[in-house]
Amino acid sequence: MGHTDFDEIIRRCLALRKQYHKLELHHHGSEWTVEEDALAYLTDAGLVGRNVMSQQARWPKTNSQSELEHKLGENIWWLIVLANRSGIDIKKALSDFLTKTEALINA
Repeated sequence: MGHTDFDEIIRRCLALRKQYHKLELHHHGSEWTVEEDALAYLTDAGLVGRNVMSQQARWPKTNSQSELEHKLGENIWWLIVLANRSGIDIKKALSDFLTKTEALINA
């Protein structure tokens, strides 16, 4: 996959989330709440940890590289979705975090 602009990534993430909302309506009669999205993110974050352990031969499971790549991407997707649903500009949040943390590290 070639380099993709972060704005395009955000657009695609939010469009995909809208598609999942349609499935939630179909299967459950309502869209997931922000809290349910947060819980799903935390579940996937835990799976990143397990897949890293597997990749590093610290957990007895094989072929974790593709699962790890998928879960890392999925976790970024969830963070973009959660920021959007919380009224937070993820690009600004990331930039502000980097600026603040760089200043603290370089102080």
